[in-house]
Order: sequence, then structure tokens, then C-alpha cells
Amino acid sequence: MIVVKVGGSSGIDYDAVCRDLAGRWKAGERFVLVHGGSGETNRVAEALGHPPKFVTSPSGYTSRFTDRATLEIFEMVYCGKMNKGIVERLQRLGVNAVGLSGLDGRIFEGKHKDSVRSVEGGKVKVLRGDHTGTVEKVNTGLIELLLGAGYLPVLTPPAASYEGVAINVDGDRAAAALAVALKAEALLLLSNVPGLLRAYPDESSLIREIPAGDVEAYLDFAQDRMKKKVLGAAEAVAGGVGRVVFGDARAGEPVSAALAGQGTVVS
Repeated sequence: MIVVKVGGSSGIDYDAVCRDLAGRWKAGERFVLVHGGSGETNRVAEALGHPPKFVTSPSGYTSRFTDRATLEIFEMVYCGKMNKGIVERLQRLGVNAVGLSGLDGRIFEGKHKDSVRSVEGGKVKVLRGDHTGTVEKVNTGLIELLLGAGYLPVLTPPAASYEGVAINVDGDRAAAALAVALKAEALLLLSNVPGLLRAYPDESSLIREIPAGDVEAYLDFAQDRMKKKVLGAAEAVAGGVGRVVFGDARAGEPVSAALAGQGTVVS
């Protein structure tokens, strides 16, 4: 069992990811695919006159401030355009994919965080009305039901809160929680860079290996959203996942390349 998370930033070749995944699926390997959609969500939000707002926590993590209007745009893009676009690609390649959000069947579940602390102009502010959280529980029964019946699950945020409210969760950390819950042998985090870079954006500064016990020591090299990927990797290996690979989703055979060790390997 391998969990693949493909990001939502510009430059990602979803056709290449789906072609590679389809070939390996038909050869008998089993995957669950998790995807993002941040770039397209930003574009649609701007077009709808509700531009995205990003906040940086006191600990340096950047995330989307998700009020109710933003959540609805988020669902339109992640659960609609992005999810069904990936499912359609896989269906055309002969793979019977099923697209679901973490809200469906409470696949991803966690605590709703109504407020968020944000550093603005050197001061810490508390913003209320947020619809975010962190995945604390995974409904593996539903995933295993789909896999057992021959379907490839294609999953996306949002998650469900314990009260049944939709919450925006980080896709990389959701994928890590899923990989732990499914006892996956590997978690692939594919994005628009070749892996974790020592001197971003210099791609020749790729860090090829990170010892499992030292993942958090590499947080200083992670820029912006890559910080959540490194955090997710740390959570995955701590939870028993065999290895995590930060791979490149821009061309070629992204899944096969990552499984062959191209990128940054955490083990």
C-alpha cells in the first residue's frame, strides 16, 4: 500500500501523474491518491472577488485563513474541478477511480479550530471565524472497502469536524495521517520542486536523504508550504510508515521516479 499526495501549485503535470499511477495500478500495485488545489483555488477566489488571505503563525507556518465564503470556494475547486478532473483522467486510462472528500463518510476527521493566531506587522493577532483543523482520525474502513472492491480512492480536503462541520485541513498532513492509519509502506509527497532544497529555489541544492529521526532538524531548509510537508513526513515516519519521498510532479513518471528514490528520501 502506497499513499501518493500530489500538490496543487502551478507546474504540476497531472496527466503524467495519472498515467504513471494507472500503469502501476494495472500491474497490481495498490494506491490511495490525495490531492491539493491551492493554485486553482487562489485563481477562482480572485475571480469571484474574494481573494485568498494567508496567515503566518508565530511558529512560522503559513496557512489559508478559511472563513465560510472561502470554505465554499475551496470546496468548489478541491471537491469539484480538481477532484473530478483527476478522476476523469484515471477513468480515461482504464482505472475505476472514486473521488471523495474527507468530509464524505468522515474519511478525515478532527477538531474544528475557530480561531487562528497570525503574525501581522510584528504583532500577534487572533482571527476568529476560521474553518480549519488537523486530521486526528481516519476512516480506514471506507477506504479498505473501496480498495477491496477494486476502486482507486482519490481523496481531497476538507475534513469533517467532530460536530460534522467541514474544515480545511493541510493535505500533506492528512496524507501522512492516512499513510499511518493504512500502515502504508511509503508516502510520496509530489510537488513542483524536485524535493527539499538546501538553498531554495536552487534545484541543484537538493537534499537527497534525511534520517527518519532527524526530520524536524531540516525544517529550517523548508520554505512556506514545504514546512507542512516536512512536518507531515515527520509524523508519517514516527507513525510507522516505511519511508517518505518528496518528489517532482512536473513531468516524466513522477510516481515511479519517487519510488526509485529520486527526490528527498526520508527513512
